[in-house]
Amino acid sequence: MTDSVKRAAETPEEPMPFAELGMKQDEYDRVKEILGRRPTGSELAIYSVMWSEHCSYKSSKVHLKQFATKAPKSEALLVGMGENAGVVDIGDGWAATFKIESHNHPSYVEPHQGAATGVGGIVRDIMSMGARPIAVMDALRFGGADAVDTRRVLPGVVEGISHYGNCLGLPNIGGEVVFDPCYIGNPLVNALCVGLLRKDQIKLATAPGPGNKVVLFGASTGPDGIGGASVLASATFEDESQAKRPAVQVGDPFMEKLLIECCLELYAADVVVGIQDLGAAGVSCATTELAAKGTGGMSVDLNLVPLRDPSLRPEEILMSESQERMMAVVRPDDIAAFMAICEKWDVPATVIGEVTDTGRLVMTWDGQVIVDIPPGTAADDGPVYERPFHEPSGQAALNADTPDRLERPTDLRETLLKLLGSPNLASKEWVTSQYDRYVRSNTVLAQPADAGMLRISEVMPASAEAGADGANAEPTTRGIALATDGNGRYAKLDPYAGAQLALAEAYRNVAVTGAEPLAVTNCLNFGSPEDPEVMWQFAEAVRGLADACKTLGVPVTGGNVSFYNQTGSTAIHPTPVIGVLGVIEDVAKRVPTGFVAEGLRVVLLGDTREEFGGSEWAHVAHRHLGGLPPQADLEAERALATVLVEAARRGLLEGSHDLSDGGLAVALAESCLARGVGASVALSGEPFTDLFAESASRALVAVRPEAYEEFASLCGRHEVPCYGLGVTGGASLVVEDVFEVSVEELRETHSAALPALFG
Repeated sequence: MTDSVKRAAETPEEPMPFAELGMKQDEYDRVKEILGRRPTGSELAIYSVMWSEHCSYKSSKVHLKQFATKAPKSEALLVGMGENAGVVDIGDGWAATFKIESHNHPSYVEPHQGAATGVGGIVRDIMSMGARPIAVMDALRFGGADAVDTRRVLPGVVEGISHYGNCLGLPNIGGEVVFDPCYIGNPLVNALCVGLLRKDQIKLATAPGPGNKVVLFGASTGPDGIGGASVLASATFEDESQAKRPAVQVGDPFMEKLLIECCLELYAADVVVGIQDLGAAGVSCATTELAAKGTGGMSVDLNLVPLRDPSLRPEEILMSESQERMMAVVRPDDIAAFMAICEKWDVPATVIGEVTDTGRLVMTWDGQVIVDIPPGTAADDGPVYERPFHEPSGQAALNADTPDRLERPTDLRETLLKLLGSPNLASKEWVTSQYDRYVRSNTVLAQPADAGMLRISEVMPASAEAGADGANAEPTTRGIALATDGNGRYAKLDPYAGAQLALAEAYRNVAVTGAEPLAVTNCLNFGSPEDPEVMWQFAEAVRGLADACKTLGVPVTGGNVSFYNQTGSTAIHPTPVIGVLGVIEDVAKRVPTGFVAEGLRVVLLGDTREEFGGSEWAHVAHRHLGGLPPQADLEAERALATVLVEAARRGLLEGSHDLSDGGLAVALAESCLARGVGASVALSGEPFTDLFAESASRALVAVRPEAYEEFASLCGRHEVPCYGLGVTGGASLVVEDVFEVSVEELRETHSAALPALFG
């Protein structure tokens, strides 16, 4: 031991600012036990960010294990949890990698940059798997639509997402925009990215081979984002959060675009042994994780890290979350080729260290050793808490307060229009029109379709001479579909069922396009894990999701946990957001959303029950939340998906739409709005329940008359209830003996809400 490390050993009682960095006393004591001395300032910086809630999952690990222990067997799963993103085999030699993560707190502090860098960060996760990013999605939640704070946060978030994604040339193909007072002060900005690669070209975050060089490339390191997501996302959000603006990262999408093309050419040239993006925890994370998964050692000279601000201290360099940076492990013989490719793309690159077999991560600064730690203790061996949890004290009363006591409407036409014009169900065109949904020309379906869909046969190579990105691969008709869903009200009423319903809806949204659901990613947004009632919600949601994945046969490939989404003692509704990826063999057989032509049979699939707990009707008409959410019947969900996928393959369906928020009435209205085609339908039960109940495992489909018998036979074989409701045509939605409303009035109502609120 020498220099700073030696001095740390000689001054054990010197006070260290561990509490200011979010570290508990017992955690600090454990660091001292690991090292056999007190840490240096730089070592403390590493452990504080790597052991933060955001990076270490210290409060959630014990529960997340269920995703592995209950995981269904899937031959398609190529890379699962534990890497930067999951990878699944989608056929014809192709693989897809996808993941969703949160950037919630930074997006409240500085909406534009917080949301923009959320997109940038998830894109780099996909890049680090060896893939070309091909699309993004965003699941957004804000406070009440008319709240002053929402008017500050929402426009900046949307602007940040559109700016970064549009500059990268990535289509934004779907997502959600939800409003609820529980998210005031704690908006949720969950960003998803999907990438494409040949399945034999997967890259991993590992640093094998003593003597291999460690290269930092991309943007230089600055003071922006010091602590960043690792600090902002690991503590309760208080009013003084505005003072945390310097902790929000600043993004440069044009540098990231260069970085994407540079990485793809580096992969094609086979000059990368291991790769890691620099996101939360920056250099601290990249070095410790690479070293821990490799030969076990690494030496780094922090003086070699390119800086935008030469006054940065080592601790700040280690904690900075400046964007658009990657770290690669490169064989010495390949360094010249690596640097030449980086120079071609105007991407700065610097060798800052070397892989060793010492089992230690050693860093120097001005010739002094300032870090000497076992890297695995920071990357993998952080604290694991079995937080106490119990059912919230008011849960029984909440569930007992059923919607049965609410006055039911007599004017169902007016009820439909009120729901259709409410912020949660109104058209999101004001938001989605700011995103480029069709750039790169591979988008097959995008908002407002139930799921986004992309063809994969025309992904352009990084460079013709390198043949990257599968440029020499055989053509394929295949496509992938993606959907994200979540319902905080359902999860508040029953987090176990709420998580299952979120998965079921995303699974169903993929299936109604004709794609077969294949794999799952998740972003679990909750309040403080130190609150036993919040921890109960989290434990129940994870248990519910793991059980549902097992039943539906779709594995969790990875995701994100976002805790501390609360202000003071007031937490958001538990909000598990689920992303599902599916595969379709031929994108030409995709099923569009809604009614596309006149003269088609309108068919309802699935049974309707009197289920209004957490419904949009109860929320909009009465501001009521109570009772139980709809029943999650996963076997029925799986059977429904089987019918939808098979019917699409056979070409039996002309249109489809899932039933969810707002029930059949809203699904009928949205189906009419898809192409301006009306419909006339008849109900067989009590009209209010038939129209507005939110029972799960249901879909609305449009079938050619000559295909109806074959379709009904398919439904019967899989025991999926099938009810003929009527026929498409005309300029109005007619519910016989109940109401009639023109498609034009539906459109005016549906499209007016968000522009009226946000200009």
